Parts: sequence; structure tokens; C-alpha cells
Amino acid sequence: MSTTSAAPTRREQILKEAARLFAERGFHGVGVDEIGAAVGISGPGLYRHFAGKDAMLAELLVGISGRLLTGGKLRATEARDGGVVADELLDSLIEGHIDFALDDRPLITLHDRELDRLRDSDRKLVRQLQRQYVELWVEVVREVYPQLTEAVARATVHAVFGLLNSTPHLSRPGPLPGRGAMAGLLHRLARGAFAAAASDGVG
Repeated sequence: MSTTSAAPTRREQILKEAARLFAERGFHGVGVDEIGAAVGISGPGLYRHFAGKDAMLAELLVGISGRLLTGGKLRATEARDGGVVADELLDSLIEGHIDFALDDRPLITLHDRELDRLRDSDRKLVRQLQRQYVELWVEVVREVYPQLTEAVARATVHAVFGLLNSTPHLSRPGPLPGRGAMAGLLHRLARGAFAAAASDGVG
């Protein structure tokens, strides 16, 4: 699936820097003035774009859950319309999630640390979007590995997400492979996990 990216809007720049700063120093360790300085505007100027830090956090976490689900659905639709087999669709889903895991590491850290700070309605929306994303994967995984029960397929999808979302912890110690090599490694590990679940008889 090919994508084109336009220059980020000021709002997107604010969100990117807020995610980076929140991930580095924690939600309460970052002030509005610091986020503004990171994008070259005054702290009060941020209020033309967001009501405050809580609104930024909600948009970041709801936004990435929605983006993953939308991207997954688009890949699935394009695959079905193009006659792509389920095995190739699974590879495409894995590739999409790896792109997220390698390119949006601060959001992974932010989700792990700060999700409970969201309002109940926003947190429930994040969970709803995540469940739909998981079920999209479960359907495809069971097409590729029909011997798996729904429960085992779902457990394996969650395990693969845990594997792929471990990228914030990969930077030290020592040098890492280049992005392409790391993406290839993660892809092989993900496919290996699904193959292992299908071959060990627990499905």
C-alpha cells in the first residue's frame, strides 16, 4: 500500500513534539510553554489549537488507535478488492504495524504510561478502537491458520503486538541494525509467532 505524506500542519507539529516530550519526561513533567517552544510558538499560542495538555494527550492516544484501525481496514479492503490472498494480507498488516512501531515509538511509551490519565469516555474509545483492530487481525490470522481457535488466534495477536510494540526498549546497549534490517527481523519474529501457535496443537 503506497502512501503520500504532505508537510505536517502546525497542529500535527504540536502533537509530535508533545508526544516526544511526554514520553521523555512524563505528562506532568512537561509544561505548555515547553511544548510551544519546541514548535516555535508561545505557550499561550497553543491554546488556539488545543484546550490544554489533557486535550493533546487524548488526541494523541485516540488518534493513533484510530489511525491503526483505519490503516488496517484500508489494507484489508485493498487486498480483498485486488484478489490478494490472506497470507499476503497478513504480511501487509504486519508491515503496517511495524511502520508504526518503528516510527512512532513515543506514542507506544505514552500509551503504556499515560492511558489512565484520559477521561473515561476517551479511554473507552481507545479500548473500543483497539478491540476492533485486534478483531481485524484475528479474522485474517484464522484465514491463514484455520486450525487456530478464535481464542488462541486472539491471544497470539496480542502477543505479537507486545513483540512489535517493544521497540522503545531496543535502543540500548549497543548499536541497532538499520531500519530495514530491524523491520525484517520484526516481521520474521511476528510470522514465527503465528506459525508456532498453529503448529503446537493448542489451537
